Amino acid sequence: MNLHEFQAKALLRASGIAVPPGELITGVEDAGAAWARLDCETALIKAQVHSGGRGKAGGVVAVGSAREAEETASRLLGSRLITAQSGPEGLPVDQLLMEPAAAIDREFYFAMLVDRARASIVMVVSAEGGMDIETLARERPQAVVTLPIHPATGVMPFHGRRVARVFGLQGEPARAAGRLVQDAHRLFRSSDVQLLEINPLVLTADRQLLALDAKLAIDDSAAYRQREIFGLRDARQRHEAEERAHEHDLNYIRLDGDIGCMVNGAGLAMATMDLIQHHGGQPANFLDVGGGTTVERVAAAFKLILSDDAVRAVLVNIFGGIVRCDLIAEGIIAAIREVQVQVPVVVRLEGTNAEAGREALARSGLDILAAEDLDEAARAAVEAAA
Repeated sequence: MNLHEFQAKALLRASGIAVPPGELITGVEDAGAAWARLDCETALIKAQVHSGGRGKAGGVVAVGSAREAEETASRLLGSRLITAQSGPEGLPVDQLLMEPAAAIDREFYFAMLVDRARASIVMVVSAEGGMDIETLARERPQAVVTLPIHPATGVMPFHGRRVARVFGLQGEPARAAGRLVQDAHRLFRSSDVQLLEINPLVLTADRQLLALDAKLAIDDSAAYRQREIFGLRDARQRHEAEERAHEHDLNYIRLDGDIGCMVNGAGLAMATMDLIQHHGGQPANFLDVGGGTTVERVAAAFKLILSDDAVRAVLVNIFGGIVRCDLIAEGIIAAIREVQVQVPVVVRLEGTNAEAGREALARSGLDILAAEDLDEAARAAVEAAA
């Protein structure tokens, strides 16, 4: 789950990490009062959307008066911000964050994330902040430093010293970098964070380290023990179909193709999408129904897939390991009848009672093609969508 910038900064502030004072604006009438409370010469108004690249898209605006603040709020609130990461539909702007412009001396990049290959938390830091880290890593990889944190020891004093050295800091700013590492790691662990990113982290003219921007992504699997944080979730920042998928405990991502995919298991779903493209088709979605597939979940999955008008065929690829394929077949038949699917459906079943499942599909009288293997299924789905 992603948090808005103002939400992430509230958690950083509570953990001892310095962030600018800020005012949340939810209505045009709030902008003038927010400007007065900040009492500064120049402020930044930032659209609160779950996307990077807001500045280039016009979502970060400098204002120098209450009138400019109100005009900017009027223009941004209720709009949809289209960024390089948002897709062509953009994201709704319902909230703005106003902060005083900082007197910046230098900009850095600081992040913590889970590195599954190392089975540990790692820090990613650079003395060049305020820019896209992927671009920097691609064009000048030597400028990006990765520092693993051993799970048995946690953060050690040398981590802070190394970060300060990368940033080129000495004296009190170097000690502040060490405190930042400790505070960020404590927040990361206590809140089940998957990604903590501060870009830019700045050294101000008065030699203070300040988190000017912040991004936090929380592990969805930790919702049961991070209920307060998950109460901050903004459903409007996700596609409507993806939000409905969340309600049914389905993993769904909408794509640009015309072949709907329903698969149990993320790895199998990726392989299915690859084969569709190998045979010249384009998947319309990624959809993992999980291991405990039920009639209700399959029906919900069909509804999600068919909510996309571009879908011209559906490929169902189920491996019956935990569940029996004959029960899965019954669920598919019931779901197709309930949803009244009007496009061709290709089904590949493999695993426990797969033959019985294919026989049930053949007896259903529905327009279902039961494929023997995945390659055949992918080819048939591409031909059906043509």
